[in-house]
Amino acid sequence: MADTFSLELQALWRILLASLVLGAGLPVLFSVGIRAMAWGAGGDAEAHAAGTAGPVGHPAGRVLGIACFAVVLLAVALGITFIVAGGFGKALSFEHVYPTLVDKH
Repeated sequence: MADTFSLELQALWRILLASLVLGAGLPVLFSVGIRAMAWGAGGDAEAHAAGTAGPVGHPAGRVLGIACFAVVLLAVALGITFIVAGGFGKALSFEHVYPTLVDKH
């Protein structure tokens, strides 16, 4: 009985972790990318008087924003690949670090 309970807790922990990373983590990462791009552009949405300069943009913000968007796009592409591969009788494997399509057994 205790063995079954510990197995159930381990499975629930994995499900919780995956849902936090994929369910909430990707939208949070996307919003961090939006925020970083605003910081990279100067981060000020206020109108300025004619002839006055707005805040200076930060190049690190643009780099961070692009990196966040790249991770989100990679996760979406892997998700779509996983779904489409299943329809063609293939599976997505991470056996060699990078994802590859292999035949289902």
